Amino acid sequence: MAAHFGRRLRKGATTTAVAAVAVAALSASQAPGVTVDQHGRQSTSDAVPTPDTADGADSATGNSPYYTDLPPLNSPNPSPSAGGDGPSAGGGEAGIPATVLDAYKKAEAALREKKPGCNLPWQLLAAIGKVESGQARGGKVTADGTTLSPILGPQLDGNGFALIRDTDNGAYDGNSTYDQAVGPMQFIPSTWAWAGRDGNGDGVEDPNNIYDAALAAGHYLCRFGWDLSDSKDLDRAILSYNQSTDYLNTVLSWLEFYRKGTHEIPDGTGPLPEGRSDDRTPRPGSRTPGTAAPGTTSPKPPRTERPSDNRPSPGPSRPGGGATEPPTRPSPSPTTPPTTPPTTPPGTPQTPTDTVHRLKDAGTAELTARAGDAFAHRAGARAETEAGKPVAKVRIRFTVTGDTDTTFTGGEKVATVVTDGSGVAVAPRLKAGEKVGSFTVRATVVGRSVPALEHRATVTERTADRLVRVGDEALTCTPGGAFEHRVTVKATHDGSAADRVAATATLITSADEPDENDRGPYFKDADDQPVRTLTGLETGPDGQLKLPPLFADDTTGTFLLRITTAGGATLTVELTVAQDADGEEETEASPVPSEPAGD
Repeated sequence: MAAHFGRRLRKGATTTAVAAVAVAALSASQAPGVTVDQHGRQSTSDAVPTPDTADGADSATGNSPYYTDLPPLNSPNPSPSAGGDGPSAGGGEAGIPATVLDAYKKAEAALREKKPGCNLPWQLLAAIGKVESGQARGGKVTADGTTLSPILGPQLDGNGFALIRDTDNGAYDGNSTYDQAVGPMQFIPSTWAWAGRDGNGDGVEDPNNIYDAALAAGHYLCRFGWDLSDSKDLDRAILSYNQSTDYLNTVLSWLEFYRKGTHEIPDGTGPLPEGRSDDRTPRPGSRTPGTAAPGTTSPKPPRTERPSDNRPSPGPSRPGGGATEPPTRPSPSPTTPPTTPPTTPPGTPQTPTDTVHRLKDAGTAELTARAGDAFAHRAGARAETEAGKPVAKVRIRFTVTGDTDTTFTGGEKVATVVTDGSGVAVAPRLKAGEKVGSFTVRATVVGRSVPALEHRATVTERTADRLVRVGDEALTCTPGGAFEHRVTVKATHDGSAADRVAATATLITSADEPDENDRGPYFKDADDQPVRTLTGLETGPDGQLKLPPLFADDTTGTFLLRITTAGGATLTVELTVAQDADGEEETEASPVPSEPAGD
């Protein structure tokens, strides 16, 4: 179906007009304002909420080409089932290879749990997968989702495409001179470095695996708190994948098509599209997109193994792209690329990024915060030439690394900021997580290999500097009875409620000897046995802590309960055990000082 439809688009003016109208109706009213870059490509000025340009240096594919074939005008409705009598009109295109479809649905389920407010539909992943790689070349994947052969976009050498020099030494794309988009969802290596995910649980983040790539694409589309059920956020997310209104329209058309009905087909039997956004005569000395780089072999990704739940949240860069089956027409004679990319390829104008020689600290103050708090200071970096002059309009990527759940404001672990006139880029504010310890904020230049600048940051435990009792009821009890009122306290830090602060409560012998008492009031454990020290307590969202009920043994007198929080805030509360007024005899009071309680 795809091949015939692609030819119809090229040959039939009437069909082309109808298809264009159909696509425009889906998205024309939603697309943001459009600008045109120096190559004549259309892009949106507000595609992402961070500074960006159309050169693709901070995108997932450098705005690589993509498939432009549109879905049939007649979609299967209702959806044909896998065990039915076969697809109806449009059913060939509606079929999605089984493993690929499973990857999309698993990614949707994962995002529903991790980022429920994003409302990511798996059909959007399917639409992007169709446009990027024809559903992994019609589902040519292994049982675990890895493509049978690499899917590569063109080398991004600045000749008709973005200029993105090698960032992975060819580990993912086999090209040590320039980057290329890789895999069924077409990520370039520099984006995969922070956006990669382990979707199939094998401990490896592989852009050539559809489970990994689909999960990474889902997280990518859900960054910035976007709600994809909102048409404006949906547009922004798609445009952040590839800054082209044509790309937006094409993805939206497939999204609408898949929403009307899809069905599962065997792996390797999916249709392959024909039309491409870069459909033109190959340039002299260049290769046809979708083949390995000249002089290289099919790359295997480095096995970056780490727990699947220790994920850096995606930051502000955008995927897009498209790759093809290996071409049938002859490829140019291969040449071996240099092992070290030239500083500036011949005939390529020098950019500000090319002049960056080093990154220096831009006066970053100590990065320390309590768990759950925002950091008071922000990390900064200054881009300089070899002569020490500032370099403006350079993208600096800040990445939170290490065993931490701290993120930038908005919940992401990666942020890209453009340097100002003084060459300085300041990272967004950090929000401390609950994991205590040190980590690193690493600053790197996007599109330039210079030593990274690292800032050490520390998250300390939640603390309180003051502890007061809530309520003033007398805490009294008769021997062998239960105290009528429970002890409630409130912790504060710098005058504000201190939530989730660890606390300990102990019934002590005296104010001067805070050892655990062996008689008098007590708490009960799960087996109803007396216990006089409680650990693992924690204040609530309002800073308050309500202790469990207290009981008394047969000893009368005045006793002390001491509550201590992380940070050293302490409160001592008096407890009284006495006979009723009608009692005939009293037990001698315990020798506990009756000094007033203090903070």
